[in-house]
Amino acid sequence: MHDALKKKLKTLPAAPGVYFHKNKAGEIIYVGKAAVLKNRVRQYFQNPKDRDPKTAALVEEIYMTDWIVVDTEMDALFLESEMIKRYMPKWNILLRDDKNVSFIRIDLKSEIPYVSTTRNPLGDDARYIGPFYAKNTIVSALRILRKIFPYYDKPYTGKKTLDTDLGLTPGIEIGKMTPKDYHKILNSLIRYLEGDRQKLLKDLEKEMKEEANKGNYERAAELRNELFGLKGLKKKIVFSDKEFLDISSDQALHDLQHLLHLPSPPRRIEGYDISHQSGQDVVASMVVFTNGVSDRSEYRKFRLKNQQNNDTASLKEVISRRLKHSTWEYPDLIILDGGQAQVSAILPLLEHVKNGATIPVIGRDKSGNHTKSAIVKIVVPVVKGFRVVELSRDSHISRLIARIDEEAHRFAITYHTLLKRKRQLDR
Repeated sequence: MHDALKKKLKTLPAAPGVYFHKNKAGEIIYVGKAAVLKNRVRQYFQNPKDRDPKTAALVEEIYMTDWIVVDTEMDALFLESEMIKRYMPKWNILLRDDKNVSFIRIDLKSEIPYVSTTRNPLGDDARYIGPFYAKNTIVSALRILRKIFPYYDKPYTGKKTLDTDLGLTPGIEIGKMTPKDYHKILNSLIRYLEGDRQKLLKDLEKEMKEEANKGNYERAAELRNELFGLKGLKKKIVFSDKEFLDISSDQALHDLQHLLHLPSPPRRIEGYDISHQSGQDVVASMVVFTNGVSDRSEYRKFRLKNQQNNDTASLKEVISRRLKHSTWEYPDLIILDGGQAQVSAILPLLEHVKNGATIPVIGRDKSGNHTKSAIVKIVVPVVKGFRVVELSRDSHISRLIARIDEEAHRFAITYHTLLKRKRQLDR
């Protein structure tokens, strides 16, 4: 270790968080999570004889380490997954056992769904949450969450089990709950898993008071238990030794602020994409990244009123419709899938919208190349026209923009495919 790294490691906090190992060029080569950052990160530089060859090779490459502190161990679990998806660090891939990569699967279209984990998402209509990079940890998290949000972990048979007696199922089999109420519980579980935790707490508290005022004291008590359970989750997951975000710690957001001359780092970023097949089943996606992390509870999808093979006109329609929803928080930055034509069409719509100010917008111009290796080239409006900025693939900004763009593309394609299948079945 060089002196600068030794000095930095002395400042490691005794708190949960996510850490980033970097090489000499400043590239993030590994992302990990920790229940206690101070203990976990220091382990890399102790007892070299105990390291396996791959870990030893990783440590040889580490030049500097950064970290982000979070409130809870569960926050660290979800943030690690987001940052691995953003940066795709080479050592996470080299050290990873694919058997440990898992998704949470919930088929909400079933009358009585069950919750499971899988390594291989299917092309069905079930909800998949993840990927998570430590199966044992996510299983542990689900076990704890099940005490707050009871669910079935196997296909429903209608028979009473030990889990029924323990209160780990919704109890439909004994008439304790209806399938409709069970779906509400699963929606709350999904909101928690996808990061919508603060708003979920507020909504549960509001619903609890409403049920109490109506005299539905049993339901109010159930909501109270959920609320207390969520507030008590702070330190209940312990990560193996093997193995909500502070905006000031995300370099990509600061780099975007300076590049685009924004007054502050963009806290809420919205990404848009259009998907269709020769003007049929034209849809749009709106994905939201809050403090640099995907915020799925805020995602929106649109079926275009004007079904046409014109992405520029479609973007103009969807942004116009989005801006009419004044109850949705306005973004600090909009990223479009497109170049100068698309940005030019949208710019007039964004003038004097947010407290009298114009919402900043940029376009990602892939020039038809939608592969993961596409160069990150952005179109930025300036006083007299536009400037095109080609970003290094390894820069923090390019990683974040590519992640937002990929997520917007995935969300739009998923909705387009759903409508296409429905139209074909209706023939």
